[in-house]
Amino acid sequence: METIKKILVPIDFSDYSKKALQYTVKFANSFNAELFLIYVIEPIIYPADLSMGQIVIPPSEVNMDEKAKSELEELAKTEIGDSLQYNIMVKTGKPFQEIIETAAEVDADLIIIATHGHTGVEHLLFGSTAEKVVRKAPCPVLTLREPIKGFRFKS
Repeated sequence: METIKKILVPIDFSDYSKKALQYTVKFANSFNAELFLIYVIEPIIYPADLSMGQIVIPPSEVNMDEKAKSELEELAKTEIGDSLQYNIMVKTGKPFQEIIETAAEVDADLIIIATHGHTGVEHLLFGSTAEKVVRKAPCPVLTLREPIKGFRFKS
């Protein structure tokens, strides 16, 4: 049986994703796996101004990029520390697409992703990034829903 060497962990800074990271660290320690933390910045789409056509107002993408990297680094230091090797990535695009593409790029053995558990109309309107990742990922996906149950790891 192959071992898990690389785990991709999408982070959106919600409590769900932070708890999924805590779980992932314990899981990854069992395999001494390398972690890849990814945060995806969704582009802001501005409606066209009828008098001037579409206006491109560049968001301070560099600042968002730097802020996201800084927050990811802080989160990684707090939750992972020196226990595992990890990489930080910030991408811009549709979250599910960037997660899937990154999993292929880094040759991830597993994606561990939190699901927010939307139901009903909310699910119809927003869909689920986790659901789309599960359907299209190039590797197995472990979804975690709060409260996290299942395997327990020695600390």
